Amino acid sequence: MSGLEFWYEFGSTYSYPAAMRIETLAKEAGVEVRWRPFLLGPIFQTQGWNDSPFNIFAAKGRYMWRDLERVCEAEGLALKLPPVKFPQNGLKAARLALAGEKEGWTPAFTRAVFAANYAGQEDIGEDATLRTILAALGIDAEAAFEAANTPENKDALRRQTEEAASRGLFGAPSFTIGDELFWGNDRLEAALEWAKRT
Repeated sequence: MSGLEFWYEFGSTYSYPAAMRIETLAKEAGVEVRWRPFLLGPIFQTQGWNDSPFNIFAAKGRYMWRDLERVCEAEGLALKLPPVKFPQNGLKAARLALAGEKEGWTPAFTRAVFAANYAGQEDIGEDATLRTILAALGIDAEAAFEAANTPENKDALRRQTEEAASRGLFGAPSFTIGDELFWGNDRLEAALEWAKRT
């Protein structure tokens, strides 16, 4: 049985339900998950986009928000439009999530940030929001920010984003098992099944 890598971007709408349900489903499947935050902006730029495709293509954006409402309703997740321009800037949150990998708090932090963004209508680009989230989880915010802002951690996030691009990722959430790629919240179950049999 192989492990599964969960690639997500904090500004990504469909990464929200994926993040909220992956841990339970993976535990039931007996699959180990590695949480891998990355940035979609640089990947979109290589495709000639300077914004989310949900903003560039209005009909696609309208569909996405209605579909996300259905998905979240089915999963029992709250959903409210973010209070600032969509997508929110997830750079600081991604650096923190990556820094938290060594301490083991990345999954809990990730879920809390997504809930703040898509349920709490909070600005996840603000230090104060992220510090409140960290404190609520019992994490030393000063130490977390210090670790997140080291040149080594910043470079690690850049390399992780470059790795995502080199492995063919074009959106989030994505799930990889070795060289096998699954894209989208609705492919999570299929990705877990693949991981179970390989």
